[in-house]
Amino acid sequence: MQNAIDGGGYASNSEIVRDALRLWEQREEVRRMEMARLKKAYDEGIASGEGRSIDADTFLAELKAEKRSRG
Repeated sequence: MQNAIDGGGYASNSEIVRDALRLWEQREEVRRMEMARLKKAYDEGIASGEGRSIDADTFLAELKAEKRSRG
């Protein structure tokens, strides 16, 4: 911490701690938002019903057919 003060980046140890706490709080808020987004996507996936098994060739053929029908 002393190097940060000596280098002019911070005026005191408490300023360094406040900055570190602010960055931690920001990171935690981003984490909370991401977890909420993932939970919503999971819940939507569960609510969408039973999945179906397909192979890659079938899936690509369906995508190409859909694209052709849209023009």
